[in-house]
Amino acid sequence: MRAGLRGLGLKPGEFWDLTPAELALMLGIDFGAAAMTRARLGDLMARFPDGAAAGGAGDPRAGPKPARMNQQDRRQADGG
Repeated sequence: MRAGLRGLGLKPGEFWDLTPAELALMLGIDFGAAAMTRARLGDLMARFPDGAAAGGAGDPRAGPKPARMNQQDRRQADGG
């Protein structure tokens, strides 16, 4: 309230009519998500690796893997 009334010079009614997002914007507070950089992606990949422990091969939640098609199967699927 102090930031809105004293810092921004808002009247009480103006302050109470603001949403938290509007007040944060007026105060210059940025709550947006950080950009996905190569370093951030690397951190996430290290924290949540693919594999048996993370829904990969061997994880019963992973479900069946799609069958690989050989050249003959592809020709038949393409109608040739």
